[in-house]
Amino acid sequence: MFNFNSQHVIVTGGTRGIGAGITESFLKAGATVVATYSGNDEAAQKFKDHLSSFGDKLILKKFNVANASEVEAFFSDFDKQFPSLEILINNAGIRRDQIVASMGEGDWDAVIDTNLKGTYNMTKFAVLTMMKNRYGRIVNMSSVGGKLGLPGQANYAASKAGQIAMSLSVSKEVAKRNITINNVCPGFIETELIKDLPDEQVKEYKSQVPMKRFGKVEEVSHAVLFFASKEASYITGATLDIAGGLNA
Repeated sequence: MFNFNSQHVIVTGGTRGIGAGITESFLKAGATVVATYSGNDEAAQKFKDHLSSFGDKLILKKFNVANASEVEAFFSDFDKQFPSLEILINNAGIRRDQIVASMGEGDWDAVIDTNLKGTYNMTKFAVLTMMKNRYGRIVNMSSVGGKLGLPGQANYAASKAGQIAMSLSVSKEVAKRNITINNVCPGFIETELIKDLPDEQVKEYKSQVPMKRFGKVEEVSHAVLFFASKEASYITGATLDIAGGLNA
């Protein structure tokens, strides 16, 4: 649907789950994609092998988005390797679910650091790079959980709501530079992260969704590509739910 030839894309957490689907969609649309990950080297390499037909259009980079010095080093290398950065997808995220009375400080900090501070770190350096060419598209992968506030997810909900609030401020700061920042909020999406859920829990979750099914990764990535396209030039600070009607 969209043409991203000659454009350079960074997808954090881009080798698994929704991030992997987004990476593949951009590759199919002609972009060069840097997919980042922080942990499993074997899984990341398997993902790259799966997309070997795209050759050097897919680059893998391993670092922690929550670590400012690692992010700065990544962007320093990126600026040397590529002439421009058109698109950043802030997709890296983790969950550490627990009711707040039992939630350890480490679980709170880990989720906020990765999901929200990671978004800040990546956005900060991406904006500096994008400003050179006075063009850019940033998409935050938030969640309907940031608006619904599911029980046991105070840390996750806070981080996802924070992404949306952050984008509202940043959108006003960078609009004159032709840089947009928007949010996509998936609901229950079919990925390997939910494959191990008990059948009864899957049934319960689906019953909460008006469409009575989970979404597909492609249904998320299509919306991401739209926000990242030149055609979405007058949309910024916006939030789009992709949740089958499961809205706050």
